[in-house]
This record gives sequence, C-alpha cells and structure tokens, in this order.
Amino acid sequence: MTQTLLIELFTEELPPKALPKLGAAFAKSLFDELAKLGFVDAGVEYHAFASPRRLAISIPQVLAVQPDQRIERKGPAVAAGFKDGQPTPALAGFARSCGVTVDALEQGSDGKQDVFIFRSVKTGEPLSAVLSGLIDAALKKLPAPKMMRWGDRDGQFIRPVHGLTVLHGADVVPAKVLHLESGRTTQGHRFLSKGPVELKTAEGYERQLFEEGKVVASFAARRSLVGHRLETAAKRLNATIAADDALFDEVTALVEWPVVLEAGFEAEFLKVPQECLILTMQQNQKYFPLLDTNGKLMNRFLLVSNLETADSSFITGGNERVLRARLSDAKFFFEQDQKRRLESRVPGLATVVYHNKIGSQLERVNRLVKIAGEIGPALGAQKAVAERAAYLAKADLLTDMVGEFPELQGIMGMYYAGLDGEGETVANAIEGHYHPRFAGDTLPQGPVAQAVSLADKLESIVGIWGIGLIPTGDKDPFALRRAALGVVRQLLDLPLDLRSLLVATDAAFPAGVVAEGTVDGVYGFMLDRLKNYLAADFPAADIDAVLALNPPRFDEVLARLKAVAEFKALPESAALAAANKRIRNILKKVEGGVPAINASLFNEAAEKSLFDALQTLQTPVEAAVKSHDFTGALKQLAAFKAPVDAFFEGVMVMADDLAVRGNRLALLSALADLMNRVAELSLLAE
Repeated sequence: MTQTLLIELFTEELPPKALPKLGAAFAKSLFDELAKLGFVDAGVEYHAFASPRRLAISIPQVLAVQPDQRIERKGPAVAAGFKDGQPTPALAGFARSCGVTVDALEQGSDGKQDVFIFRSVKTGEPLSAVLSGLIDAALKKLPAPKMMRWGDRDGQFIRPVHGLTVLHGADVVPAKVLHLESGRTTQGHRFLSKGPVELKTAEGYERQLFEEGKVVASFAARRSLVGHRLETAAKRLNATIAADDALFDEVTALVEWPVVLEAGFEAEFLKVPQECLILTMQQNQKYFPLLDTNGKLMNRFLLVSNLETADSSFITGGNERVLRARLSDAKFFFEQDQKRRLESRVPGLATVVYHNKIGSQLERVNRLVKIAGEIGPALGAQKAVAERAAYLAKADLLTDMVGEFPELQGIMGMYYAGLDGEGETVANAIEGHYHPRFAGDTLPQGPVAQAVSLADKLESIVGIWGIGLIPTGDKDPFALRRAALGVVRQLLDLPLDLRSLLVATDAAFPAGVVAEGTVDGVYGFMLDRLKNYLAADFPAADIDAVLALNPPRFDEVLARLKAVAEFKALPESAALAAANKRIRNILKKVEGGVPAINASLFNEAAEKSLFDALQTLQTPVEAAVKSHDFTGALKQLAAFKAPVDAFFEGVMVMADDLAVRGNRLALLSALADLMNRVAELSLLAE
C-alpha cells in the first residue's frame, strides 16, 4: 500500500532571502531520490513547504518498502572467457565482483556478441533504511549561505536544527539526522501556537499546523495571502503599493502568520524626494509604501506583522517610531546636500578611484564629456548641453544621500541639478543615463540623456575591455554584458554608426591605456549581445545572415530581418540561396583577387544573359538599399533565378582559358556582391 510521506526539518529562523530556493531545493532533492529508488512514481505531484522555521515536503502515494530490483550486469565475451579449460582472469574477476562463482553466470547477447551475464533480484529496502541518508544528502546539496555549528555537536546547517518529523501516513518512520531522532511532534508559531503540535497523519500536516499552530506552512499559499491582504488594505485607502516581487518574497519569508497593518508618518517628510522615502521603507524596514492616484507617495504605509493581537496599536506605534528616525536621517541628508551645488562636487571625484589602470572618476567624467559631446549633436542635441549633463552625471556620488543609499545615484543627481537651476533636460539626463539598469528596464528619453547614457556605457566597456578584463564564461565582474545590452537596445532605435562610436570612445583615453584591437573586439562583443537579444523573436539563420555583413548601424537590423523573412516566402528564394552558397564556395578557392568584368570575353549565351540581368538590376537594387527599402531590394533578386540557373547548367566556370575563367569568376563576384547587400543569403541555404 502507498501512503503520504511527510518530512519536516524544524529550525531556528532561516535566511529570508534564501528561503524560497531552500524550500524548493530541499523538496526536489528528496523527491527525485525517492523516485529514483522506486518508492514513488516520478509523475506524482509533491508539495514543498517553507516557513521561517521549517523546511518540509509532503509526497503522496509513497511505498513503505522499495520494490524488488532486477539486476543485470554484462561481463566478458564468451569467446574470451576460458583458456585451456580454465576461466580467464577477466571472467574470474567479473564473477568475484558479482559475489558469485563462474558457474552461476549466464550467457546471452549484448547485441554484438555473446557475453557472460549476471542476473539477480535485490530485495527492496524499507523507508527507514534509506531516509536518514537521503535527508542528510539533501541538506548537503542545498544552495545554502554560510553553514554553522551549534551546541557541542559536529553537525552543520544554515541555522540550528531542533526537530525532525518523518511520518508515513500515521506512522513515524525511524530516521536520524544531525543527531536528531525522528518523531511526530513539531512546533507551531513562536507566540500564537497553542503549544507543541503532535501531528496525527502526514496528510493532515498543513491543516493541523494552520489550525493548532497558527502557521501557514506553504510559502506559495503564504505569499498569496500576503499579497491579497496588502492589496485589500491598499484598495481601502484608494492607493497602490510601491513594491517589487523581491519585497513580497522577503516579507513572506519573515512571517508564519501574516497580519497586515496600516500605519503612517508625518507629512513634513514628503518634502524629501519620494524615492528616498520609498527606498528606506522598503530596504531598511520591509514596509510597503503607498502611492495615491497621481503616483505620489502618501504618508501612510502598510506593514506585515507576524503577530495577531486584539490591539495592534503598540505594533504600529513601535514601527512608526523606528521609521520616523529613518526618515529624519533621510531629511537631514537631503537638507545637508543642498548646501553645496552639484557642480562644486565634481573636482572631488579626483579622489575616487574608478580603476587603478584607468584613473579616477574625475578622469572618467572628462572622457564622458568628450564622448557625449560627439554623440549629442548626431542625435539633435546641443553639444554644450550634452557636455554639461555628462560633467554633472557622477557628481551625486559624493552626496550624503547617495553615500547612505547607493541605489539612488542618478536619482539624487536629478533632484539636486533641478534645485541648482541646471534645467530639466540636464537634470533628467543625469538620472536617465543609468538606464537601462536591468533587463526590461526603460531606455533613456531624449537626445541628451541618450548621448550621456551611450557615453557612460561605451566608456566602461572600451576601458575595461581595453585593459584586458574581458568577460569569460559566467565571470563578468564589471557587468560589461549588461552595459553592452543597454547600448544595443538603444542603437536599435538610433541612427548611429557603432564603429564610429567605438573609435571616438577609444580616442578619449590617453595613449597606451587601451590595447590595440579593442575596437574590433568590442564590436564583435556587441554583435554577440545583439544576436542574443534578437534570438527570442527571429530565426537563428536569419539573424546570422544579417549580422554576417557586420552592420555598423543597428537601427537597420530589424528592417533587414523583416526583409529576409519576406524574401524567404518567395518561391525563388531557396534556389537563389543555394546558388549564392555555391558561388561563395567557388570564390573561396580563388587565390588573389578577380579582374574587372570584360564583356568581350563572354562567349556563352548563359553568361551573357546573367551579365545583362546584373546590369539591369544593379541600379534599382542599390537604390532600394540606399533608401532603406530592404524588402524591395531582396524581392528584385527573384529576377536572377532563371539566368543563374541557366548559367550553372550551361557554363563551366573553371575554364581552361585563364582569361575566360577570370572573367566568369569576376561575374560571379559581382553577382554575389549585389545579392548580399541586405544579408548574406548563402547562410539561408539548407
């Protein structure tokens, strides 16, 4: 018979940020091993539990005893098993390893030859014989932070472990882990529980903990409950919650019995930029800030308590006092920072090291000014405005507010620049130049912000790459991949030449700082980032065909990909792609260059027809490419199918006459050049 198996490890408070992963990993490891041993079918749905003080798993339909296992091992070939009537060392050794004599071995085929075979049946083991080892192994595999010891024991875990519960149906399964003997008693909520919870059955674990222990054991159920209660409270105040999923997860990992409470703070603190207040509420106190219908911060907030009381005023009052001190600090920093203009802080960046091989932040700012000053006008921005924004972009790094909250860099610069009268464009560029900060983040808006953003990211990539710190494998300590993706996403919408940008960035560094070949290396790196970014929306062959041309302007790439997709829908496309591949293979074998086309050397009708088609189509195709009508350019290539087919059917390219051969190669070279103006069509051939 099968019954539900429950395994719970009761601990002291586990690290909240790691809890979701710990719970999932613990459950998966145990289930996979039990399924591998045959105690449970691999298709059974198990339930993982994770709360601040417990990791657990409940698995239905688990056998009490492992099924018998049929064992079959193949040994040496029959033909090589005996010599002079005696078993060879190989056969004798195989028999010993199986724990039997040679006479007990059978013979059979392994699909190639007859071999000796050992067959036996291993009697299944009970759960009690394997669970201790499985639990211990699962704990050692956890993606855990630092391990610790406690008491006088030599066992190690993330936090001290005080209880082990193992039930199969209503029966306790004997097990021993970290010097703890298994039982059926666990603990509920630290304060709200009626006392120790003696579990009756494995099936009733979640319900019994909820009713008697005041614990919502399932992380997912608790997360849903937290979200629902917060949203209900916010709706009652006609507000929205300013929080990301990470905060919801962390708070869920901090409580076992979530109770949502409303509290507030003095309206005078709203004079401080709301980003500062939101950050300190979220990061330091794990509160949920509230925004009104206009997106402005309210002086009310929500908190999730792990305690349910008849009178919650002492909880909210205590939290309000703690928050008041935090907000007072933020208000003080904000007021102190305003005593100095942002521009007065820039010289101080000379004392902040950016990288010992590249120089200080001030030296970096000077490079940003130069690079942004070149990019800005190309985007329609005034050079002086772009340079001013770049000059002030890093000044807020020396403010008290950013010193306390590094996450506010750029944001505080925007506010302080606005208070200094720098103008909205410059202020917004200071904040916007950090965008996109992560995958899916918004892009900087406006030509000045775009210029400074590109300058910032390109300077970082070229500088770090140029001193040899190139990303390898999963190592990218300076986040060059993220910076490159930020550049790629912007260049898809901007009429800028990437190679020119890289050359200008390289020139901004002192001679000898950036290694030779950096521009080419970074350009290839950017192409790889672009390829990865496009992979979710376009076929790999199409992307390879377009990027094979090393396009300097990424804003044309999407149009070229669209054109390739429409070209592939033409009935002539497959034949033209195959012909292009054939032409490329022929030209690869040619040593040296090809001569100019000499029409007088054409002596076959097919080559004359192909030359005429080339002359007819060259002007309209080139005009379409020049006007960015890539679809129109590729569709015109359909007219090449007939003359190209006729050429390869009736003309010997590698003629004995060297002049004729060279002329035919020149014709194919010109044809390939025209056909591949939009994409390398040979890469579309199957």
